[in-house]
Amino acid sequence: MGERALVCAVRFSVNTNQPHYTSRRAWLLLSGVAAALACFVATASATTRWATLEAIHRLENPRDLPTPGPCGELGAYQFREQTWRMHTSLPFARALDRRSSDDVAVKHYDWLKRRLEGAGVPATPYAIALAWNGGLDRAVRGKACAATRDYAERVANIAGTFGVDSSVVGERR
Repeated sequence: MGERALVCAVRFSVNTNQPHYTSRRAWLLLSGVAAALACFVATASATTRWATLEAIHRLENPRDLPTPGPCGELGAYQFREQTWRMHTSLPFARALDRRSSDDVAVKHYDWLKRRLEGAGVPATPYAIALAWNGGLDRAVRGKACAATRDYAERVANIAGTFGVDSSVVGERR
């Protein structure tokens, strides 16, 4: 995936008409710490997303071959047309374009992450891969088949080589 900029911002206001200079200074310091923490968390989250998506790409279509998969899957992440349509109005053939495929992969990752967390399942690389390969409902209910669990373990292991926490938290066998 291409390099992307990450911007973090924290908005705060200080009433400069108040004589409490010390409390304003403390507020500014606290706001700076909060901004740094927000940037760290956002960066860690973006790194985990990138590592997970790169691991999925390495398993699905590492050479970016243009030939469709056995069920008509296309592109770097081997999207099915139905999944592609969930996140874009671009023609499905654009799944072969890496930039378009990356954009849809990020949207799909974020969608899976929100749904997993909403169901009380930590969105680890393992859980994301489980839902990516075997379906969100099965990942949430812990009903994934052995092949899907193996796929998810492989994704988590590859993501771990990029330095992210690839623990299998939330796994339900």
